Amino acid sequence: MPARIPILYVILSVLVLVSVVPMYFYSAQVESINRERLITNERLLQNTVTRSLADDISQHQESLRMMLANLSSALQVASGGDITSAHVEAPELRALLENFVSSSEDLAYATLLNADGKGISAGRIAPDAFLQRELERAYAAARDGRVYNGQTLVVGSGKSSRTVMLVSAPVMYGGRFLGMIGSVVDLQFLIRRLQEVSRGELTPYVVDSQGRLVAAATHDYATGQDMTNLEIVKNFVEQGSKAQLVVPTREFSVGGKNGVKMLGTYSPVTNLDWAVVVQKPRDDAYRGVYEMQRTARLLALLAVLFSVAISFYAARRITNPLEVLTDSSRAIARGDFSQRVKLKSRTEIGELAATFNTMSEELEQFVLDLKRAANENRELFMGSIQMLAGAVDEKDPYTRGHSDRVTRYSMMIARELGQTEDFIEIVRISAQLHDVGKIGIEDRILKKPGALTPEEFDVMKTHTTKGANILRPVAQLKDMIPGIELHHESLDGRGYPRGLKGEEIPLLPRIIAVADTFDALTTNRPYQNAHDPQAALKMIHSLVGKRLDPDAVAALTAIYGRGEIRIQRPSVPVLTAEIALPTPAKPEASREQAPDTAVAVETTRF
Repeated sequence: MPARIPILYVILSVLVLVSVVPMYFYSAQVESINRERLITNERLLQNTVTRSLADDISQHQESLRMMLANLSSALQVASGGDITSAHVEAPELRALLENFVSSSEDLAYATLLNADGKGISAGRIAPDAFLQRELERAYAAARDGRVYNGQTLVVGSGKSSRTVMLVSAPVMYGGRFLGMIGSVVDLQFLIRRLQEVSRGELTPYVVDSQGRLVAAATHDYATGQDMTNLEIVKNFVEQGSKAQLVVPTREFSVGGKNGVKMLGTYSPVTNLDWAVVVQKPRDDAYRGVYEMQRTARLLALLAVLFSVAISFYAARRITNPLEVLTDSSRAIARGDFSQRVKLKSRTEIGELAATFNTMSEELEQFVLDLKRAANENRELFMGSIQMLAGAVDEKDPYTRGHSDRVTRYSMMIARELGQTEDFIEIVRISAQLHDVGKIGIEDRILKKPGALTPEEFDVMKTHTTKGANILRPVAQLKDMIPGIELHHESLDGRGYPRGLKGEEIPLLPRIIAVADTFDALTTNRPYQNAHDPQAALKMIHSLVGKRLDPDAVAALTAIYGRGEIRIQRPSVPVLTAEIALPTPAKPEASREQAPDTAVAVETTRF
């Protein structure tokens, strides 16, 4: 629970509660009354529709059976009671069968089989394997003296597909089995009737005694599909022969407990063991109720809004001064000490506002003094770093300004790589101090104009660890130490002091290494002439992946390409203007191995 509840919320809550509760009970009562009326109307509609469809199907079935009986009588008369193999294909029998099929659009096929299973057929379709099996079952039923109503099947494909059912009857003469008449009924008439009903927002379909779909108004269900997952169909299947009457309209779910709520009923087709089912989404059935609810709730909402507006105005007169003080206090907590409370009041709140403003002024002055002191300390800190780097550069007149240039190049590379300002600040300090360890290197080695001996080079390499050891006691500089200690590491593992490889080397020393190499190549040294920037970049690119980081080199190249780096040629003459290639036979320690050049032995010698 919150420690404090605003007064405004308390007042608004009370007034809203008083206006909403009566409206809620009124809306609920009206909804209940109208729901019962609509359910009654829906029951009457659905019961009427299902009973009408069931009667239509029964009448159609009875008509078909009468036609089959008439055909059977005509065949007996025309054949004289003899439809054996010698007479079953008589022209007059075939004509009777063809006239029977053409007498109704609902008849798609008919066949006459004698006692030997031989016979003739006529129709618009040819029996497939499924229909052939149905004919075999019908023939077996006819031999037992029974009529047969087969399962619904789909024949054909695409737009020419049809839902059909086989209906057969035995041909008897004087109690003797002569054969069977089978007719395939096209259920398109039933589908048309279902589609007519569906235009009234009802969903009608027909199922058989096993709960399999016979026909539906849409293609959402497939003929023969098991529909017993629907509660209303499952109820019909469980009732079996007891399902003789239209069941009352009931509510059930489609799609499980959390599925769509439906209203539906069914009516049995007794002479086929079918049931006509209609259902309708409950939301559609209750549409009138919901429209009434929306109207009532809109009026209630208007009343609530009016109450809220009045209460809001009254509460604001009390809570505004408190909110002004609260907002000002939060601003000070965020560090904005310029906030002042502009509040005119003769109450205790006005006195509190004046005291608050006095406190804000004193806090603002105190914070300004702290910031001023912090800036002075930072400037002193950065000045000390620059002084220390300058002291190192002053040991060798040829590297004067080297730390400043490396710092500038390193920061530009870091920005090009999309690094944060915090990281760029680390780069700045680390690059400024990257050669601070040279303060501990003897001048005879540091200023030697020629190649270093192996022993001298080993001493020179210690400047990285010396620099790290100098700064390690300063806790504020711990993030800068990797750039000082590791900026002579190589991606191929041939660097120093640790011989790290690839990703083992942090990004900070990789950036400084590229900047250090570029400055070493573009400035005059005792052991080399300054190179043209394009030549220096070409040499640097030759070291990509071996010593230098590809991303940092690409960033430096892009910066130079935009003209952001301009190299001013020094007027001081160099002691040595010669560039010599290394002699593989004698890998002596030389200046290219020195930290300032940061160039591998196998590349070129300065």
